Amino acid sequence: MMSDRIEKRYRVEGMDCASCAAKIDTAVRRVSGVEDVSVSVTSGTMTVRHDGSSDLAAIEKKVTGLGYGLRPFATTEAPRPNSQSAEHVHGPDCGHDHGHSHARDHAHHDHDHHDHAHDHAGDSQSASAEIEGLHGHDHESMSGPWWQSRKGRLTILSGAALVIAYIVGHLVPSIAPYAFIAAMLVGLIPIARRAGMAALSGTPFSIEMLMTIAAVGAVIIHAGEEAATVVFLFLVGELLEGVASGKARASIQSLTTLVPKSALLEEGGATREVPAETLAVGSTILVRPGDRISADGIILSGESAIDEAPVTGESTPVRKGEGDVVFAGTVNGDAALRVKVTAAAADNTIARVVRLVEEAQEKKAPTERFIDRFSRYYTPGVVVVAALVAILPPLVIGGAWDEWIYKGLAILLIGCPCALVISTPAAIAASLSSGARRGLLLKGGAVLETLGKINAVALDKTGTLTEGKPVVTDILSFGKPEAEVLTYAAALETGSSHPLALAILGRAARDAIAIPQATDAKALGGKGVTATVAGLQVFLGSPKAAAEIAALSDEQQARITRLNDEGKTVSVLVVGDQLAGAIAMRDEPRDDAKSGLKTLTDAGVRIVMLTGDNARTANAIGKELGIEVRAELMPEDKQRIVGELQKSGLKVAKVGDGINDAPALAAADVGIAMGGGTDVALETADAAILHGRVSDVAAMIALSKRTMRNIGENISIALGLKAVFLVTTIAGITGLWPAILADTGATVLVTINALRLLRPVSSQA
Repeated sequence: MMSDRIEKRYRVEGMDCASCAAKIDTAVRRVSGVEDVSVSVTSGTMTVRHDGSSDLAAIEKKVTGLGYGLRPFATTEAPRPNSQSAEHVHGPDCGHDHGHSHARDHAHHDHDHHDHAHDHAGDSQSASAEIEGLHGHDHESMSGPWWQSRKGRLTILSGAALVIAYIVGHLVPSIAPYAFIAAMLVGLIPIARRAGMAALSGTPFSIEMLMTIAAVGAVIIHAGEEAATVVFLFLVGELLEGVASGKARASIQSLTTLVPKSALLEEGGATREVPAETLAVGSTILVRPGDRISADGIILSGESAIDEAPVTGESTPVRKGEGDVVFAGTVNGDAALRVKVTAAAADNTIARVVRLVEEAQEKKAPTERFIDRFSRYYTPGVVVVAALVAILPPLVIGGAWDEWIYKGLAILLIGCPCALVISTPAAIAASLSSGARRGLLLKGGAVLETLGKINAVALDKTGTLTEGKPVVTDILSFGKPEAEVLTYAAALETGSSHPLALAILGRAARDAIAIPQATDAKALGGKGVTATVAGLQVFLGSPKAAAEIAALSDEQQARITRLNDEGKTVSVLVVGDQLAGAIAMRDEPRDDAKSGLKTLTDAGVRIVMLTGDNARTANAIGKELGIEVRAELMPEDKQRIVGELQKSGLKVAKVGDGINDAPALAAADVGIAMGGGTDVALETADAAILHGRVSDVAAMIALSKRTMRNIGENISIALGLKAVFLVTTIAGITGLWPAILADTGATVLVTINALRLLRPVSSQA
């Protein structure tokens, strides 16, 4: 993007189909200084990129002149993606010696942050600018009951006028033609007015224009009754489109309603209720049992089961306590929590998910761009065919003018490409929304389409295949009972923030161990930590350092070696001058890692682990999971291996934490960040798995394949119905009102079919 290009985003109300978007696109592009326009029907947004000389008031007047509502986004409501980098500290791999200095100020391993803001969607978002064959509507929100909308009222009025015309025509046959013309004008006048507005804005081949020509032509050839019926059916179809489009748009927006409007703010020793949107980062809130959490934050005190289904789709509540991260919109279970706010309301997890999905819907898939280009020529071509059908038979073979003009008018109505144009974006929007509700974030249609072609997946180990933090796996008793070994070790590690220390303290807390106080604690460089506990000198460190204090027997050494071979780090405890025991720790595979990888391999996907960890630890995890392992890799090595896989003809997805794997993520066909809603996970990769399930990689690929099948079905419906009615119209079997059903009926069917993708991923075929 050029440095001097300015971007402005708007909320647009009243768009019901891709043709609405194209009408706005065409009009805005005619404004001087506008370089690019991206309009998303499903999210109801428009992004205008201009060189700074554009008259924004003129742009807004253009859009509102077409009958749409327009509202600029607030600055905090829609920030530019990747506008700022995010610092992230990632815990070290735990296949290292424990014998380094870690008494109280253990070093953290900071990985460089790499922006991963590449866009596989390309730069052809403007392909829809020239789409012809556009819908126009009474452009208001369909947020209430359909019969209360302007569109609903017009449809009811047109229907009532048609019924009255039939009654009058039956009672007084001589004035029947005039009664039907009057009924037709009730609906046609607003349609004709919008046709004129569209033509003045650069879209002469709108469906309103085709509808107006067909209705007026029908009256001229004395088919006023049918013209009135067709206008009414057109309005019914428009109404159904509005209802269906509103349902699709509301799916992702409904997430925002999960965040409560108020919060209990702790301030000055007292608690008071405040609007959730006013919470500042760093403030403390109280969350009562059963309440929804009103902001992203970190638990300061309390322990409770958190229902995270609204954000992650995880049906089982997650037990969380002090220091754990919680998300806005999730439900607190059985105990009060004090939470420190870490994100403002406009930037909490749900708000970011909604915003990123809306931005993703503006990025067209290759199939969608092809359909857009096809549609530019499709409608004018149909107009030419309709004119030839109306004129050639009477001139060449002496056919009746009324008969063939009637058929030509019917073909005009069949020619609207709305169902075809909406076939792809409707399915993609539904899939993006469905995925987001399960914590699967996809950055646009191109990513969604590419995922279905993935046949190789390269995964990082730490934090991707594993939990990202070590846990105690074994406690060995050499001279003291296991409980005492854990007690002494926890006493030495109290106050430490090192991952291995946290593993020991976590196990002690889980086993309800009473931890004695340690004094005179100090680190022994490269060896371990020592302190005085209950009057005894206690040491915890590497087996080599422990052997310098008390010799290890061959049997003890063999047990430690076996644990090392399993990829576990072993720390030996010495109390006084006697061996007390040992503690083994390892960063364990995620609970669903094995089943998730099996799902991928069963689908024919090649899997390889790419890790910078030592070969012994990596091979132990790889053997347990049953996958190919490439270990001791630098970031550039991971990038090279991804390139080698691609050169062998494979479509590669790289799954990692989004930071130290950045080069490989960028090189892959699709980069997937594994994260818990962090800025990095949401902002840097092509896709993100918010709740860190390995099985969700397979779920993403399955969602893509379902979406592409759905798009194929939609295109078949759109073109199939038109082909059938084209043939039957020329053959004289069907007329004007079936022709309008070929347009609006197909559009409604395509939209309804796409909405099937909104069902939970697990329930879909």
